[in-house]
Amino acid sequence: MSTVIVKYNAGNIQSVLYALERIGQQALVTDDPEQIRKAGKVIFPGVGEASTAMEYLKERKLDELLKSLRQPVLGICLGMQLMCSYSEENDTECLGIFEEKVKKFTGEGLKVPQIGWNNIYDLKTPLFEGVKQNSFCYFVHGYYADFGKHTIAATSYGLPYSSGLYRDNFYGVQFHPEKSAAVGERILKNFLENI
Repeated sequence: MSTVIVKYNAGNIQSVLYALERIGQQALVTDDPEQIRKAGKVIFPGVGEASTAMEYLKERKLDELLKSLRQPVLGICLGMQLMCSYSEENDTECLGIFEEKVKKFTGEGLKVPQIGWNNIYDLKTPLFEGVKQNSFCYFVHGYYADFGKHTIAATSYGLPYSSGLYRDNFYGVQFHPEKSAAVGERILKNFLENI
């Protein structure tokens, strides 16, 4: 079962590849629709800005492709946000896989973006199998996904928000599992081996 990492202009791809290597997995990095379509698992990473990332996906028709996938898909950081319905970042219509909206962190004395370790709780689905409540993961983001019916993990930073989302074959995490030490490796392993 091959794993594909979607190549686009906002990927933090190298660190994801290294993390997969650490757990004995390999992946093909590609933006070829055929390769993505026939992969066993798809990882959709992201670091950067929502509107330019969506433009790039639309130009290559990767937006329609991603929505049509039937195999397990894992969005990471910006990847998860792009799977939501809308982002306040430059007023961006996103993929709409999840109904939740993405909003900018605001709050008295809150450092934006949130950079560093924070805990995840209210964990649901096999993605978090063997991960303890309140485990720490590594975050870098200035926008967050609202709570909604697709929330499978929560984190608090000024307010509680969705740090994990799930619908059908689509999963998303706001943190970077590839930079989250043993906890992140367990989550990637769960995605690749148990889902």
